[in-house]
Amino acid sequence: MNVLERIVLLREERHWTEYQLAEHSGLTQSTISSWYRKNMLPSIPSLTKICDAFGITLSQFFLENEEHNTVSLTEYQLELLQAAQKLEPEQYKMLTNFLNSL
Repeated sequence: MNVLERIVLLREERHWTEYQLAEHSGLTQSTISSWYRKNMLPSIPSLTKICDAFGITLSQFFLENEEHNTVSLTEYQLELLQAAQKLEPEQYKMLTNFLNSL
């Protein structure tokens, strides 16, 4: 899956410009456009903001089959995602490092 193409697809489905996506996500338009100019992937915190703007979860973002556009999360998974969403980038990195070490 191409993350940048997926963002474009979701943005175009809503008939949003990059500027409108920036407005809805709280990111700057220059940040979003730089991903495309430099062919860079957004960070997880930025991608989370993008998903929030689209009203979808990260899991839904990465689903490739449109027929299965819902994901069931356990109470524990939802709690972990909600907590992780509030972390600063460095805190998130520390959390993932810790989880990966288990």
